[in-house]
Amino acid sequence: MAENQQNLLQRLIGWRVGAAMEPQPPNETLLKLQQPFYDLLNRWYFRLEIDGWENVPDRTSLVVGVHSGGALTMDAWTLVNAWHTHFEGGRALHGTAHDVLMAAPGLGDYFRAVGVIAANRRSVGAALEQGEDVVVWPGGEVDAMRSWRKRDVATLGGRTGFVKQAIRSGVPIVPVATVGGHDTVFVVSEGKWLANALDRVTGLKTTLRGANLPIIAGFPFPLAVEILPAHVPLPAKIRTRLLEPIEVDDDPERADDQAYVQKIYDQVEADIQAGMDGLAAKRTLPVLG
Repeated sequence: MAENQQNLLQRLIGWRVGAAMEPQPPNETLLKLQQPFYDLLNRWYFRLEIDGWENVPDRTSLVVGVHSGGALTMDAWTLVNAWHTHFEGGRALHGTAHDVLMAAPGLGDYFRAVGVIAANRRSVGAALEQGEDVVVWPGGEVDAMRSWRKRDVATLGGRTGFVKQAIRSGVPIVPVATVGGHDTVFVVSEGKWLANALDRVTGLKTTLRGANLPIIAGFPFPLAVEILPAHVPLPAKIRTRLLEPIEVDDDPERADDQAYVQKIYDQVEADIQAGMDGLAAKRTLPVLG
């Protein structure tokens, strides 16, 4: 029975994600309607500070960073929104999301309406091919759901696919450093043990492609297990910096050169960590900033 349910869930997720595999332009009407709300959030709730716009190349780029805060990564949302505002809607930046989120009824539909695409090679490659910027968070759920004590650690998960994608697409990598997102909720435990135990019974860990099943402390629940959002983000101060771009060899064969790919990966990770260290040094207290 559990195996049949697992297969059904896999097919459902695949169908929902596959139906929106090709990048679509965001719904401009929706963006305009929601912008006053985001302006209030960015200015007064998250007190967003973002700089480094001079580092964004004049050509299509692959933006790479970390994102924090459990299932609601507000540092990711504020970055994408600030990009849209800075370029006055004239330069699209596609956010990326896990298949489970893209497949979720309502939430996935909203994501697609605002230009979010599935975090896979086909979707990201298609958007870059169209000349549209894409931001990826290689660390995925390991990054977003890392323990609060690791909040200032650049976590890319050892996943080098973004480097290979930049090579294949012939675009530069723009690293992004950010801190504060992990103060919007406190991840008490990454829940690897819980994910493993549940997987032995249901197989959901494999189906959902998630290594963690975090236990969080936040509002409104003092403690909760979070797969989908189970908290309202706290008003933590978010600081973000766009870093100097990293040019990659656009010879497609270089994507198979493991030493070269690892070199670029290490450079991106080191740059993001250095940027996070600088931003974290400005923090006085959690949440308050």
